[in-house]
Amino acid sequence: MYFMTRKISVALLLFCVFGAVHAQNLQLHFDPRHSLYGDDVSPSNYLTATFEMFKADRWGSTFMFADFDFNHDKKNPGLVYAEIAREFKLGDFPLFPHIEYNGGLGLRRGSDAGFSIPASYMAGFGYPFQLGEFYMNTYVVYKLNAFQEVSNDVQWTVTWNASLAGGKLSLGGFADLWTEDKSFTEGSDAGGKKMVFLSEPQIWYNVTSNFSFGSEIELSYNFVNKFTESKFYAIPTLATKWNF
Repeated sequence: MYFMTRKISVALLLFCVFGAVHAQNLQLHFDPRHSLYGDDVSPSNYLTATFEMFKADRWGSTFMFADFDFNHDKKNPGLVYAEIAREFKLGDFPLFPHIEYNGGLGLRRGSDAGFSIPASYMAGFGYPFQLGEFYMNTYVVYKLNAFQEVSNDVQWTVTWNASLAGGKLSLGGFADLWTEDKSFTEGSDAGGKKMVFLSEPQIWYNVTSNFSFGSEIELSYNFVNKFTESKFYAIPTLATKWNF
């Protein structure tokens, strides 16, 4: 899987996988999902602010992000969602133990009533590798979806980063595929599992080492509006990014 002319250690590769990504960045996205898909997806277009952080160390790496959707009344923040993941390096073992937590909180539109996004707890193994100019990681995990009735599932994720055109162009993103119980969205009488797909490829033009502008495209199936029929969505954003 490696297109290299010499052997590289797992530790060095881990550094390279995220070497094109600044340790911390703040993004602001304009999300036009209402204009594209109407009230079934969102009653309005809105802004999303994203804070990302990555840190590699001698024991592995930590990654986290938090999204803040400004989709409540008068464009106040209406939803906060966060993920934090840790991978551990075990000597020269090629697989990295991976643990992760996802969850969030929100406000119901038109009221101050709150709700929680069901948390997910994951554990499995990751594997970093290089594919041409792309530094990548993939992991497979057991996923506990903390719905009212717990759903025991599996998730497969691929992430990628590349720096092109002498550092003026950056590509990145992820693709997730996971299972969850149908009863979460279709009622307690629904049996079996369904597949959920989510991918968010990004492209950035780096004006300076700190400031970038670009786009993210949210590609999903069974995700944007889980309580309606299964449907594929493609939602592009216009975005700026500041790298710290």
